[in-house]
Amino acid sequence: MSQSMMSVSSLNTKIKSLLEATFMHTMVEGEVASATYHTSGHLYFSIKDDKSSIKCVMWRSSVAKMKFRIEKGMHIVVEGSVSVYTPRGEYQFQTVRIEPYGQGALALAYEQLKEKLKEKGYFDAQRKKPMPKHIQKIALVTAKESAALYDMLKIIEKRWAMVEVTIVDTLVQGDTAGQQIARSLAYADTLGVDVVVVGRGGGSAEDLWSFNEEVVADAIFSMKTPVVSAVGHEVDVMISDFVADLRAPTPSAAIEMILPDMQEILYTLTILENRYQERVNILVQSYIDILKHSEEILFHSSPSRKLIDIEEKFIRHKDEFSRLIAYKIERYSTEIPSLVKQYKDTITFSIDKKVQYLMFLQQKIEMNNPKNQCVKGWAQISIDGKTEELSAIKVNQKFVLEDAFTHVEAVCISQHKL
Repeated sequence: MSQSMMSVSSLNTKIKSLLEATFMHTMVEGEVASATYHTSGHLYFSIKDDKSSIKCVMWRSSVAKMKFRIEKGMHIVVEGSVSVYTPRGEYQFQTVRIEPYGQGALALAYEQLKEKLKEKGYFDAQRKKPMPKHIQKIALVTAKESAALYDMLKIIEKRWAMVEVTIVDTLVQGDTAGQQIARSLAYADTLGVDVVVVGRGGGSAEDLWSFNEEVVADAIFSMKTPVVSAVGHEVDVMISDFVADLRAPTPSAAIEMILPDMQEILYTLTILENRYQERVNILVQSYIDILKHSEEILFHSSPSRKLIDIEEKFIRHKDEFSRLIAYKIERYSTEIPSLVKQYKDTITFSIDKKVQYLMFLQQKIEMNNPKNQCVKGWAQISIDGKTEELSAIKVNQKFVLEDAFTHVEAVCISQHKL
């Protein structure tokens, strides 16, 4: 056997040593041909150019540090080393870092998450909660010793010092900051405050990245309390700004946007107080005038006043009647004797006339008295209550004879005409 001959394992081992020693800390650029995020957390993918391709792997610890997800067709730059799996004689590129080609990883991750959350409805205007008009309690979710907190407290003291402030201390920078911000927001949501302000001061894209993490967006989206996102400076637009109910360009601006200015309110109250006082004075004077008028009406309409008027009117009528009676008595006193004689004559004449008429009636009564009209020997004949002629009586028929003094019932024995 030739001394240059070796086993398959030996060959693969030598190739492994050669490749891994030669291609360490290598950067390769290409297009993603396939990508699989395994349930174990590892990433298996391959990249290619127009002539060939290579298999790649990124272990879970490195995947966890990535800010974006790779997709098929994406142009990327991978950094790592070549490794060989000796049992099968296969090699692959063991990746430790991936960057988008010609674009920053953070920028790509930002756009990917923004598009994802937009499709989920996190940015919809109709789900955003309105800011309360009257804020009594406020929670500030930020680093306890930060300049942003100092600025916000300073503005609160200046604008509306009576508001109750709760400070929720949290990390705002670093690998674990996103998780802690999310937990702090969930805690702030249980405090019963009117509004929650979350944010920090300015910094680099890496410094501010915690507010671009999906876990923070999820926490803001699920909150029942209105949330204001106030991160960095005006040019810094975070994912938290899109999800929050209100976006403020800076932490200080956030306080100015949600709290009223005490000086402006005092000025407005002074103006309103003056207007109110003027209006009250006008109303008071108006009611005074109405009261005076009512008092005059009441005076003229009061029972005592009416009694006085009636008494005065009665006295006037009494005096007038007395004068009239005296005048009439004086005027007619000379006519009384003649009037008395005339009255007596009229009475005497009337009595004489009535006496004569009475005598006439007595004579007429006497003349019309039935008793005086009866002739001796004559009587009225009736049958069954009806007056009949004597010739109408039949033999054996009963009949009645009546004059003014006597009633006789008789029976006809015989009848003949004379």
